[in-house]
Amino acid sequence: MDWRTYQKILLPDTPDFHKLDVYEKEGQGYQALRTVLTEEKWSRKAVVDEVKKANIRGRGGAGFNAGLKWSFMPPKQEGVPRYLAVNGDESEPGTCKDRRLFEYNPHTIIEGALIACYAMEMDAAYIYIRGEYADWIDMVQAAVDEAYAKGYAGKNIMGSGQNIDVFVHKGAGAYICGEETSLMESLEGKRPYPRSKPPFPAQVGLWGKPTTINNVETVGHVPHVIRNGADWYLGIGAQTFPGPMLYGISGHVQRPGVYEFPSGMLITDLIYKVAGGIRGGKKLKAVVPGGSSVPILRADMIEGITMDADSLRTVGTFVGTAGMCVLDEDTDIVKFLIRVSQFYDHESCGQCTPCREGTGWFVKMLKRIDSGEGSTRDLDTLLELCDTMEGRTVCALADAAAWPVRNTIIRFREDFEAKIKFKGAYAVA
Repeated sequence: MDWRTYQKILLPDTPDFHKLDVYEKEGQGYQALRTVLTEEKWSRKAVVDEVKKANIRGRGGAGFNAGLKWSFMPPKQEGVPRYLAVNGDESEPGTCKDRRLFEYNPHTIIEGALIACYAMEMDAAYIYIRGEYADWIDMVQAAVDEAYAKGYAGKNIMGSGQNIDVFVHKGAGAYICGEETSLMESLEGKRPYPRSKPPFPAQVGLWGKPTTINNVETVGHVPHVIRNGADWYLGIGAQTFPGPMLYGISGHVQRPGVYEFPSGMLITDLIYKVAGGIRGGKKLKAVVPGGSSVPILRADMIEGITMDADSLRTVGTFVGTAGMCVLDEDTDIVKFLIRVSQFYDHESCGQCTPCREGTGWFVKMLKRIDSGEGSTRDLDTLLELCDTMEGRTVCALADAAAWPVRNTIIRFREDFEAKIKFKGAYAVA
């Protein structure tokens, strides 16, 4: 599918699409939900199988097949409730795609969540939204209220005998709440410390009951798969990472914003054709392709690389949330890494010693280099610290903090060595 002729699916240009009457008028209004509830062929297993076949890859960063994740739910036990948690915490720097869905197409999230609840025999869906998104929380709540008023959620939805509640939950205002087990702790009213796994949420989740967690954009794809079929979905974008994708492009570009196109777009097309190129006519220095935690790419590494998991893996990085941060030739890469590291130091929950202490040492050592008091030995110490932290904590925040440090030092070592040589001056040719 040529991106130049692509018709928007998740973020159509229709005015007032966030309103239920417009959502219905445009031919999307809960038709997919009605289909699975009323047509005999759509058993619960059939819905799970169709989503699995479509290979909806999680858009929250992990990229796992959503249908396969759904299939991990154990058989329903009489009297034991089950839950869906829709992850809209969206605190990864460089990421703002979910916010667009909350504002412009909240009903596709609600419909997708209800279909998921039907497929997995769940009693309720909790839409967990970043606490700082005050206006968007109100927007989604208004959409949920519309769905209840129309009989699309709650008791006996659409006269089917199915009872599925939908709740909007205000997040606790911390990056760690985006980690799925922390999100569950927060939903339960506790301090959001990550849980050790196993047991996994499908076995022991919210309030000790079976739970599945999906990203906002991920569940937003579900109604379109049911309505148009898995084969249709597989025909959009990259073969192994199919479907539409919301690209958040920020940094030193002419037209920053959130753009919907097929997955698998060339990074160069996104920067130079979609976002208008580097502002001020400057040269590209680096791209962080999927949110601040994913490994950075030098400008000479992106030719022919597309925004999908397989292509990005060849250059040692990830698609993440598709939140691209573009850096021009004048970027002080050491100061950029300090800012990223300060974020992870601030957001570490403190539960695990390697993360609690390591993130702080990242900031201290990088600032020492930036001030002109560092040495080349500090660079090797930072890389050793990355090895000490990665894979040694309950959740992946330590990994998210270590990946930018390791890869930025390795791929831009000359910038760091210049800071050391010239006593903190930004003097990289």
